[in-house]
Amino acid sequence: MTTMQTIRTRAPRVTTAAALAIILFNASACNRNDASAEPAKTETMLVGPENVTVVRAEQIRTGPALSGSLSAERSATIRSEMSGAVLQTYAEPGQRVNAGQPLAQLDAGVLRDQQISARGAVTTAQSSYDVAQRELSRSTTLEKAGAIAERDLERARNALIAAQGQLATSRAQLANVNKQLDKASVQAPFTGVVEQRQINAGDVVSPGAALFTIVDPGSMQLEASVPADALAQVRVGMPVEFKVNGYPNRSFSGRITRVNPTADPATRQVKIVASIPNGGNTLVGGLFAEGRVSSEARTAPMVPFGAVDERGLRPSVVRLKGGKIEKVDVGTGIRDAAAETVEITSGIVSGDTLLLGAARGISPGTPVRVASPSDVRKP
Repeated sequence: MTTMQTIRTRAPRVTTAAALAIILFNASACNRNDASAEPAKTETMLVGPENVTVVRAEQIRTGPALSGSLSAERSATIRSEMSGAVLQTYAEPGQRVNAGQPLAQLDAGVLRDQQISARGAVTTAQSSYDVAQRELSRSTTLEKAGAIAERDLERARNALIAAQGQLATSRAQLANVNKQLDKASVQAPFTGVVEQRQINAGDVVSPGAALFTIVDPGSMQLEASVPADALAQVRVGMPVEFKVNGYPNRSFSGRITRVNPTADPATRQVKIVASIPNGGNTLVGGLFAEGRVSSEARTAPMVPFGAVDERGLRPSVVRLKGGKIEKVDVGTGIRDAAAETVEITSGIVSGDTLLLGAARGISPGTPVRVASPSDVRKP
């Protein structure tokens, strides 16, 4: 009896301990299963505004590329029309002058003496003409009365003709001297800016010597060249767009006024001339220009070069949509080297947000937040 009770007594202890162990094991297993069942949270990455761009719809123009230089459309080199010493100059390079404004004065002492003599000759010839006219009138009256012969009347007529010719000659000589005196005062032919002054006070000049160069900065012209194989896309009146080395972040425009009918045999380039408005006198002659003839214009999405990855089989971009990253294959079109932008023909639309530079390496599906949304460039 004793032995059986002992067994009964021990049996419940073992069962209780085992059950407790099983319960603890199951609880631990449940805790482990609950922990493993909870999804891991992905950390949101912050991206600076300098690594974000918004696709913008911009107007782009297609056409042959051109390069050339600017020059004043209206310019004049003023040359001396007489011999003489330069007494004084009144304008300096870079100075703005008005039409008719004196620029220099040449010595005209000899001409003034000639002017006095020519005036005296005109006075004498006028007096002789008046006498001959009165003599003809008197002879005509006497001839009608029979007091003088016909030949005397003819002689009076000839004397009047001679006096009239002498008066005309004297007046022409005086006008010529006055004209020469006017040339002694060098004047601006039109309103513009003095580009160059080739003389100084004390210089002695001769006819044909360059004195001043005047340019009108209100209108410039672009003398450029385009490839001969693109000549079919170039016509008079077409717009051109270009940039100059003095204003790297600004575009200028004009219209073609002349197209050379022949191509350069060495370069196979065709020269064109375009008129460029310059009301604010921003442009100056001599600047190098690069651009294109705007044969066709259209509006298309444009993105910076840094937004497109062209290392794969197809160009792609990294787009931020719904707060997460996604990789999108795109089609590309015209590249604007000056603006460092490329046309996107498919895959994305205007208003999409793209990542630039190193931010393109973020894995697709990663949550991303822009650090300063207000600084993101707007279309």
